[in-house]
Amino acid sequence: MSLTVSPQFKPVLDPGFVPAVLWNRAYAAKVAKDSGARTLDLALVRQDGTAFRWSGKILSAGGENDALTIKYVERLTKFLLWQKGGSRFLIAGAPDVAAALTGIYAPEGLRKFDREFIGTKIFGEPITITAVASVADLPEENGGVMTLGRNLGGCRIGFDLGGSDRKCAALIDGEVVFSEEVVWDPYFQSDPQYHIEGIHDSLQRAAAHLPRVDAIGGSSAGVYVNNEVRAASLFRGVSEEDFEKHIRGVFFTLKDRWGGIPFEVVNDGEVTALAGSMGLNANRVLGVALGTSQAAGYVDGEGHILPWLNELAFAPVDYRDDAPADEWSGDIGCGAQYFSQQAVARLAPAAGFEFGKMPFPEQLVKVQEAMKEGDSRAAQIYETIGVCFGYAIAHYAEFYDIANLLILGRVTSGEGGQIIIDEAETVLANEFPELRIKLVVPDEKTKRHGQAVAAASLPPAAAAV
Repeated sequence: MSLTVSPQFKPVLDPGFVPAVLWNRAYAAKVAKDSGARTLDLALVRQDGTAFRWSGKILSAGGENDALTIKYVERLTKFLLWQKGGSRFLIAGAPDVAAALTGIYAPEGLRKFDREFIGTKIFGEPITITAVASVADLPEENGGVMTLGRNLGGCRIGFDLGGSDRKCAALIDGEVVFSEEVVWDPYFQSDPQYHIEGIHDSLQRAAAHLPRVDAIGGSSAGVYVNNEVRAASLFRGVSEEDFEKHIRGVFFTLKDRWGGIPFEVVNDGEVTALAGSMGLNANRVLGVALGTSQAAGYVDGEGHILPWLNELAFAPVDYRDDAPADEWSGDIGCGAQYFSQQAVARLAPAAGFEFGKMPFPEQLVKVQEAMKEGDSRAAQIYETIGVCFGYAIAHYAEFYDIANLLILGRVTSGEGGQIIIDEAETVLANEFPELRIKLVVPDEKTKRHGQAVAAASLPPAAAAV
């Protein structure tokens, strides 16, 4: 059984796209007509007691309803896992759904990748599903905030670790007095000292331009929990043994080298959102970068970044049964296949480009060059991404309180980036007029120094400033 979903706008190169937000609304409309509809409450919990809650109506059990409800809840739990993060699902009000999810998240189940990666690798235990007797048996919401950022006093260093370079800046009372990029090649380096000494070198270069160093803040792609590296592609060349011995606590090692001064590191998406929030002087900012993959970060209404994952590359946005699969997790319909250079490479053949086995970054360059020359095939790629992005933004708004959506990344460079924004705004204005979300791009100042300033502002003010 399937639900009828009729988007007003169809992506020209991907007409089978089924927007998650519209599928969910169709499911909700069916629930509204079901006299036996039930309330499902769930909690996503971490070992440290952090807990996130969700509550909603689902169809009555039995018959064709079951398949629809399992799809609805499975896609929901998938989104919550990669948005907020945790290892234990507690479910009240639908024991049949809990039983089905137990199979899906079993060692050989459909979501075995998520079970081990999000569960075991990041949060220290495999994902489990537990049915509880009533909503009273669920823990209260306990998500917390990270009281990091917007600390600009004193002499600070901010850094950002990328796959091709290390960016580092020195600041005095919020003003950048030095910045540079140092080329490095971290992905396939097996010696952990390569990474440790490389980062330390950048910090020393910045410190040479300061009378003292009061605090250090940094950002990097990957998952970081309380300054501990849980998973990061930068260190994928390091053996598991060396990762545990040297890399997991690398920023504690560096903090010790710098005399124990305030030292904070978070995901680069969070710092990008914080930089955007500071640059816009606004909160409720979701930052989304369309680059090698899809990165994201969020600043709430109080101006805080949160202890969430925000890994939207792996959050589902397309609910069709034959959606493209992510080569890493094996799941279908997730963000990276729609909002990254992978998306450009996936759509290029449909547009009429023949790139063969050309690496994805080079394919993106070719499409950008074609766009500069007015090639309509390239325009169709960007139009397709933009339409999908508009529907995805509306879907994200079901999980985030968004006033401003900061859009950036290599895929958005040049004329094609404006097409993406225009198409997304058209979808939002016509399909979701109730949403008041402003799409913005970083200004030049934010592009140049915003990430470094925001990163440097992460640690609380040092005692002696």
